[in-house]
Amino acid sequence: MKLQEDERMPGWAARHQRWIDVLAGLLVGLVGGALIALALHKPVMRLLPLGGGFGLLFGLVLGPRSTSPGAGLIWGQGAAFSLWLLLPARATPLWSNGAAPANTMLVATRQQLPELISYLVFLGIPLGIILGAMALRREATHRVPFRWTRPLIAGGLAGAVAGLVFDRWTLSGGFSPLLAGLSGFSSVGRSALVQLAITVILGALFGILFQQNIRSVGSCMGWGLGYALTGWVLGPLTAFPLIRGLPLDWSPASVSNQFGALIGQMLFGVLLGICFAAFDWMWVLLFIQSDPLYKKLEGPALHTFRSLFWGAVSGLLGGLVSAPFMFATGVLSYILGADTHLSVFQALLIHLSASTLIGMSFGVLFRNETLDISLGVAWGSLFGLICWYVGVLTLLPLALNGHLDWRPNTTTMLLPSLIGHLLYGAVSAFIFLMFERRFASLNVTTKIPRPSLAVIQPAATPAPALCFFAIGLGILLPLLLV
Repeated sequence: MKLQEDERMPGWAARHQRWIDVLAGLLVGLVGGALIALALHKPVMRLLPLGGGFGLLFGLVLGPRSTSPGAGLIWGQGAAFSLWLLLPARATPLWSNGAAPANTMLVATRQQLPELISYLVFLGIPLGIILGAMALRREATHRVPFRWTRPLIAGGLAGAVAGLVFDRWTLSGGFSPLLAGLSGFSSVGRSALVQLAITVILGALFGILFQQNIRSVGSCMGWGLGYALTGWVLGPLTAFPLIRGLPLDWSPASVSNQFGALIGQMLFGVLLGICFAAFDWMWVLLFIQSDPLYKKLEGPALHTFRSLFWGAVSGLLGGLVSAPFMFATGVLSYILGADTHLSVFQALLIHLSASTLIGMSFGVLFRNETLDISLGVAWGSLFGLICWYVGVLTLLPLALNGHLDWRPNTTTMLLPSLIGHLLYGAVSAFIFLMFERRFASLNVTTKIPRPSLAVIQPAATPAPALCFFAIGLGILLPLLLV
């Protein structure tokens, strides 16, 4: 009799877990609504229903998908961003008042920037992390026990490597993107040491949050980008002013002063993701794939060569589709210099060559990420966003001019070219996925293993929320902070 009762407990817990999520979401949402009212100096009774309703819906709809703190964090940020976009009294001037001039709509939306930050800080982030942490206690999530050693070691090492890169930047340029908003350091060296210690902690925390969601180097870059956006909101915009004893100031002018720190945080997140993927791969190679049962029939060199070839073709075709946008925005002339005179053939040759090389990197980074077309195109668009921030705004200016200019006004001048990068990433990803799907269908009956369900993203992946949140915020912020 005792055994039968114990066997029924997991089923009972599964049936009632949704209501536990709903109740937890309601409570966290009510507290978040009260904190928003306190931070923005608005009536509490008006924001309590907002927070409670949001938490209730989040627990009901997205609670089952928040299978870990990292997944919950991404779903929470995406949901909070959606709330800000959809509320009639907040960001709806962007799309509801079609007769209003564009400048008027941007000004109206810019004034609602404090609401966006408050929704993320007090609703989306805590709701996602709390419900994700609760999910770790469910029996279903413990079918494969979570091992702390792997994410802590791989994440700490990744944070240390990324921190050393940023410390060199700090020592040479005197700018610490990860410490923007803090003061009181007696020397640049002390600031670099503190930054290195923080990056190690951030790397270990990144591993704990996202190790279960990583399928490739490309997706790891994406999770790093989402993690960086969280760090920027919680750090320079929220925690650092409070540490200095200053009141919270989420006005457009104050947030605009931290825009350079945002790009620095995004670069750190992408670099952290690449480093973590490398150390995590070495961990798997040394401690997991050493088992003969994990050996593959297809050699890694052949797999890499095929991904490079598919990526090159995909990047070339993506470059052809995006070329009209690049020429229309004049991004090539701006990057190479106004005094540089290129013929149409030369400009097209440069653009297609760069597109092919970037496509090859996409093929290696995102191979076996997913076989779903819509999700793959979303990953491609996110890759285009990363290329724009890392390439156009950072690496190319450093290579050509030797200096960076991350002011919102300068970024806005290059913003039209972002559409071309998003289109390039989407088209390249679509074509690459066609190659992968064709290869998988042809090798169903052969001995070459096709991408399995353990490799591609699961159905409940927070990847759509990540792409929606990162791309939306990456486009909106340069517009709103001018």
